[in-house]
Amino acid sequence: MQQGYSNTEACRIVGINRRTGNRWRSGRSSERGRRAVPPIDSVVPPSGPSRYLTEDERVHIADRLREKATIRQIAAELGRSPSTISREVRRNRTVLNDCGSWYYRPHAAQRRADARRPRPKRRKITSNPELLDAVQAMLDRWWSPEQICHSLRARFPGRPEMHVVPETVYQALYSRDHGQLRREAARVLRSGRVRRKRRRQYGSRQPRFSTPMVMISERPVEAHDRAVPGHWEGDLIIGKDKKSAIGTLVERTTRYVMLLHLPEDRGAQAVRDALVDTVGSLPARLRRSLTWDQGAEMAAHASFTLATGVPVFFCDPASPWQRGSNENMNGLLRQYFPKGSDLSVHGPEYLAAVADQLNGRPRKTLGWDTPANRLHQLLAA
Repeated sequence: MQQGYSNTEACRIVGINRRTGNRWRSGRSSERGRRAVPPIDSVVPPSGPSRYLTEDERVHIADRLREKATIRQIAAELGRSPSTISREVRRNRTVLNDCGSWYYRPHAAQRRADARRPRPKRRKITSNPELLDAVQAMLDRWWSPEQICHSLRARFPGRPEMHVVPETVYQALYSRDHGQLRREAARVLRSGRVRRKRRRQYGSRQPRFSTPMVMISERPVEAHDRAVPGHWEGDLIIGKDKKSAIGTLVERTTRYVMLLHLPEDRGAQAVRDALVDTVGSLPARLRRSLTWDQGAEMAAHASFTLATGVPVFFCDPASPWQRGSNENMNGLLRQYFPKGSDLSVHGPEYLAAVADQLNGRPRKTLGWDTPANRLHQLLAA
């Protein structure tokens, strides 16, 4: 897994069950089944401390605390995080009196840790009837788990047994035991899910397109500093019911905008044809690169590059700031094309008129020059 494989893929390569891999990562082994689990060192080279502190490590912590060593010094000696040592001392120390005096005994700490580890455990909400009723009452009012947790801390400031974190509420809702809370998760949660949505791991993600994407990190430096014109950013603005769209192209240096007419179809082939027609009308000096998000409309990016010679670079997921000029222009275009309106009613002539109006508007980022004038100056130079 240190080489970048997901847990499932690593277990397949090693030849073990996925749950066995989870136990090994947690520093545990199991003797259940037909054969004993082999030591992890015999399969995976030792790469550091296990997840749980060992008794020898707790002895070392006790010795160094008596020597007045700091938490960070102890953590560095054990190769652990300072928060791990601090949490261990706070949870497993022995408090003498109300004044706060305490001492740390390693073997007593080990017994406390062993007693805390076995699973399954009773959930905090179901084991406390008062807490269960309070959580249920707020769920009936459609409060979110985060709102519930903050409300409990405000209502019961001196009672930690009445405090929970949002994950505790989520686990109680999504538990297989539907008797724990008297409402279905789909009714009380705003997501409407009746079961948890499993997050994809990095190694299990499917490629976005059949042709590999070239990410924005490989875009030429001249495109980043906006020194050379000809590098464009593109996107679509979507109309009512997602049935119509208009393509937008913004030149990074001058903020010059061009609009693509997509009256009936915003699929990959239609967007590709519109881009070829629009970009093909530009002089060669203005055809250097195109940056787009990972929308499905760019599935034909390879054929677009082959037809125009313009490489396409893709932004990282959920990173709209990597196309800042285009995002800003889309906001300006909403003055002409409001959200929820049918964009198919606008013809090419109207789109050209809107683009001309925007290109003739002074821009603060250009020193109150217009995109059209700035582009003309760069081409003349």
